[in-house]
Amino acid sequence: MTTKRYAALAAAGFAALALAGPAQAQVEVQWWHSMTGGLNEWVNDLATQFNNSQKDYKVVPTFKGNYDESMTAAVAAFRAGNAPHILQVFEVGTATMMSAKGAIKPVGEVMKQSGVSFDPKAYVPAVSGYYTAPNGEMLSFPFNSSTTIFYYNKDAFKAAGLDPNKPPTTWPEVTLAAAKLKANGSKCPYTTSWMSWVHLESFSTWHNTLFATQNNGFGGPSARLAFNSPLHLRHFENLANMSKQGLFVYKGRASVAVPSFVSGECAMFTGSSGSYADVSKGAKFAYGLAPLPYYQDVPGAPQNTAIGGASLWVMAGKKPAEYKAVAEFFKYLSSPDVQSASHKRTGYLPITTAAYEQTEKSGFYKEKPGTDVAVTQMIRKTTDKSRGIRLGNFVQIRTIIDEETEQIWSGKKDAKTALDDAVKRGNEQLERFEKANKAPAP
Repeated sequence: MTTKRYAALAAAGFAALALAGPAQAQVEVQWWHSMTGGLNEWVNDLATQFNNSQKDYKVVPTFKGNYDESMTAAVAAFRAGNAPHILQVFEVGTATMMSAKGAIKPVGEVMKQSGVSFDPKAYVPAVSGYYTAPNGEMLSFPFNSSTTIFYYNKDAFKAAGLDPNKPPTTWPEVTLAAAKLKANGSKCPYTTSWMSWVHLESFSTWHNTLFATQNNGFGGPSARLAFNSPLHLRHFENLANMSKQGLFVYKGRASVAVPSFVSGECAMFTGSSGSYADVSKGAKFAYGLAPLPYYQDVPGAPQNTAIGGASLWVMAGKKPAEYKAVAEFFKYLSSPDVQSASHKRTGYLPITTAAYEQTEKSGFYKEKPGTDVAVTQMIRKTTDKSRGIRLGNFVQIRTIIDEETEQIWSGKKDAKTALDDAVKRGNEQLERFEKANKAPAP
């Protein structure tokens, strides 16, 4: 090729590039989360699917440890000026995030300023209501919303002479089933994850009983704990007796107990509907999903269980183009197709009514009996006592509850002393939060 011809071709090539304009770099969105196991795979798949659906934005999910650890890391990153765009925060961190006004940007504001369609009324009320400010603005994006349900090993039930198609519906029935399972050789008839969430928070809303005053904190920061009532004490005395008899085996905090059920070691288990992802993937036995047990003599029970899981908070200090990318990602996550597929895969709630209806029409609930339990527990009409629990320093309060109730299982404290001490120590945290967030005098 002659020099003149090469130069002509090169010039033509550069001219074509000039006409095409500069290539637009993808806007990158950093998403910090706390999902492990099958749920970590789900989060990565969601990001990949969104990234492949368009060319302008790229969501990068990063596991940052458990919920406590990721919140701590995000606070440090924000102070250093390099916070992620999106932070997954569990529901007990909601009041704390609401008080961190300079650190977060309300999701309703993000969607509006980005010009992306967003209708809060499209979301399941029990879900959206929890993450909404008193002025009606949605503060965070509902993501992996869950609630507490009951899992049981049908094969173990059958072997113990129990009807595998009739799970216990009341706590006395759970005790009786546990006794039969133990008599048949089970070393762990019943276990639970998330002690506070299952046995105090959801237990309270399920029985239409206050966990804390001021309508469980929704009425203001002056709320104080109330979970040492006669009903709560009755339940923990029953659990204490089950523990002494080897009918209830405490496995640890948070979701530590999940593998004990998945492996077949424990025959009955209460925990998150989101544990369905691990159960459906790992269980080598027939299992069932059922509503949380209750005490049938309590007026108003069952009502509705408490929301769990987490939502996605948008951090402050980002560029408009980055907020636009976040808004488009949230729009993608809200689509009925994506929501329905996620619900089927994980057991988390479909956050929109359209997604629930689409899942129902697909025949999934008939094909997989029990997968609608979490939804039906949450779509009931809530009361002031059962809307949810939104308290300041809730993360610390849960830790206190774990510490005190562990004294029961080890035989170091009776149920009354442990609950009374948990209330006293927890109220100190609430008083501290109220004082720190009290509006200055005009």
